[in-house]
Amino acid sequence: MSLHREDIVLRPRFKKELPQSNTELIQLFADAKKTQTDYVISIIDDHIFLKLPKSKQHFWSPQLHLEINEVNHNTAMLHGLFGPNPTVWTMFMFFHFIVASLFIGFGIWGYSNWTLDNEYAIQVGVMILMVILWIALYFAGRIGRDSSKDQMHELHDFMNKILKA
Repeated sequence: MSLHREDIVLRPRFKKELPQSNTELIQLFADAKKTQTDYVISIIDDHIFLKLPKSKQHFWSPQLHLEINEVNHNTAMLHGLFGPNPTVWTMFMFFHFIVASLFIGFGIWGYSNWTLDNEYAIQVGVMILMVILWIALYFAGRIGRDSSKDQMHELHDFMNKILKA
């Protein structure tokens, strides 16, 4: 199964069956870690993380998380997932949580004021602002993902070079 350049953008997850054991495949990455300096390779059990070095990274730089599971002694299943830097991901999730919490809080406050026949325009205004902020966060994430496409392809090509796939 080959991964086309357009597939990464639409499907940041992929999997493929490889005709080698998982220990052999993990060893290929361990060997590459010792012999090259163009990428950062971290290996934890059956998980491999491929990243660009700090000098080539920007705010939206992706990483490629690979999990290599043993199917049988001669076959392994490779699961790949492109994702943002964990710090960026955590920050975005925090912002989404804050926006959602404020939306719900002001919604409850506005509903309470409405049922008590008090003014609730400020609460509705803040709720509209939260919707606008959520949309802005969404588009910021899309712009970030689109700006990292070339680096996603670079990591994928590096993985294929190591696996000779």
